[in-house]
Amino acid sequence: MLFKCNFIVFKLKRNLISILFLLFTISILIFSNSNLVAVKSGINLWATSVVPSLFPFFVATELLMHTNIVYYIGNLLNRFMKPLFNIRGEGAFAFIMGIISGYPIGAKIATNFRKENICTKEECERLLSFTNNSGPLFIIGSVGILLYRNTMIGFLLFITHLLASLSVGIIFRFWKKNKSSVNYSSSSKSYGNKKTQASLSNLGEILSESIISSIKSILVIGGFVVIFSSIISILKSSGITHIIEIIVTPLFQFIHVSPSFIEPLFTGFFEITNGISTISNIACKKLSINLLITAFLLGFGGISVLLQVLSITSKSDLSIKPYIYGKLLHGIIAVLYTFIFINIFPFFNFDL
Repeated sequence: MLFKCNFIVFKLKRNLISILFLLFTISILIFSNSNLVAVKSGINLWATSVVPSLFPFFVATELLMHTNIVYYIGNLLNRFMKPLFNIRGEGAFAFIMGIISGYPIGAKIATNFRKENICTKEECERLLSFTNNSGPLFIIGSVGILLYRNTMIGFLLFITHLLASLSVGIIFRFWKKNKSSVNYSSSSKSYGNKKTQASLSNLGEILSESIISSIKSILVIGGFVVIFSSIISILKSSGITHIIEIIVTPLFQFIHVSPSFIEPLFTGFFEITNGISTISNIACKKLSINLLITAFLLGFGGISVLLQVLSITSKSDLSIKPYIYGKLLHGIIAVLYTFIFINIFPFFNFDL
């Protein structure tokens, strides 16, 4: 009997993915009405927000990779990047572009660095832990101005998000510290031969390659947005979200936080845009609670972004572990910094 039970458990583990895919397919059929609305919403979100904000940055970063800009930034910022993050100066390009453009540019550049052997495997994994961030356009524009209708809230969340990112980078300087092997000078000298350098004669070809590569990336992101919109809709329609809310409610009551935050927090754990949108609409005298939860979700990024990053890093030998650990730590530290700023600076305290 014990052998039979162990055999069944083993078969379940082996076929778990197949079972989940089957349940997902059946759920799409059962909850087709609500799912159709969610999918349309996801496509609209991708077409009106993601494509306009990310596609130009994808093309721009691809074009910059065909120049010597990464090498020059490396020489300029090596004196800061090495002692702070234990990464050669070229890594600053991933951090800067990751902050300016948002998810998942930082991860894409870190993976490109590994493919082109600009940084070692360990350095690229350190980059993954802190360079893949929400951009100012999303935090200040979408979250601050559009959702919370307050520019100062956007600046507060962006400042704490940036500080948390830097903090994670400093902590992860010790990631596999004794395993780095590639010499800096040899890597820098060889970099110029890795990519075809842009010139007037090959500009059309390089631009075409950059656009095609960027279209592939943006389509993958669109697929994730749509699929996770569908998953969230199924979880709500099937009552799973409601069951989780009932289970977690005592914990939220114990820490004196309204249970109304449970569902949007659960939603944001999967896809941050929908989660933060719902959180911003919850009426609460202590708006700081809304902001602290928002800060965590912005730092963590959600399962959707995690899988986007995994789809990028899977084409290299980089481990996804430092990204997962780094984003969880990012979310926690962002909450801490947001709490400190709210309590120290009166103009960042929006409680009634």
